[in-house]
Amino acid sequence: MGLIFAAIAPHGGECLPEFAVHAPERAARTRAAMARMGERLAELEPDVVVVATPHGLAVPGAMALPIAAEARGHLEGGGQRVEAGFAIDGPLAWTLAAHGARAGVPVAPSFFPQGFTAPLDWGALIPLYYMGRSYRPRPEVVLVTPSPDLPLSLHVKFGEALAEVAEASGRRVAFIASADQGHCHHPDGPYGYDEKSAEYDRLFCEAVEAQDLGRLLNVDGELVERGKPDSLWQALILHGALQRRPMQGRLLSYEVPTYFGMACAMYEPQDGSPATSR
Repeated sequence: MGLIFAAIAPHGGECLPEFAVHAPERAARTRAAMARMGERLAELEPDVVVVATPHGLAVPGAMALPIAAEARGHLEGGGQRVEAGFAIDGPLAWTLAAHGARAGVPVAPSFFPQGFTAPLDWGALIPLYYMGRSYRPRPEVVLVTPSPDLPLSLHVKFGEALAEVAEASGRRVAFIASADQGHCHHPDGPYGYDEKSAEYDRLFCEAVEAQDLGRLLNVDGELVERGKPDSLWQALILHGALQRRPMQGRLLSYEVPTYFGMACAMYEPQDGSPATSR
């Protein structure tokens, strides 16, 4: 079947309702958009969800993929705890690693011995809270952590490889680009204030609305350095996937509830072979 769905999803703690009980208005639009994406993907009944997260196990200069029987993680805050665990689709992860390497992308599979669990970081857990955690049966996952050290063009190539591997697998595959936007929107934030965060976020949202994530290939390095997004690399993997599996995107929400921007976008095929449930 191949890719049936894709999403750009943030991973700020405010996305989780358990962590928003004291300020429910904060990030309310984001949570509503995340819930909408989760409901739609549930209708499509994915077999596996591939998540590109900037906060997973990283290998400088390579795409990192943990290979284990399962991935588990939890988040805590304000007296609340959220946890999740997913089986990893090992064969798909290995195939993606091999296909990416053949395409010229440095790939680093990380093998976990039997009995050891791969970590499910917040960049993966928070999107999967909406897009997989409550599904029955729960989909398998493949986790990818890109490297900002790699040329942007190689992230696109990896996305192309992802779409090709998904198509060849015959499985119903969804892809999530876990991505927060500029991190310098507020002077009291950990990175201080820089107007480049708003500039980057505007460029990013315009690229989504124009159905042209390829614009991000030309983003100015200073804009990324000063704006401090963590969305660029995962979005370019999505751009590559869309070159092989065209889908129509919709920007569902954008807001800056704290010091960093959060955008939600949903992608579905529009090429005459729409994704449908089983």
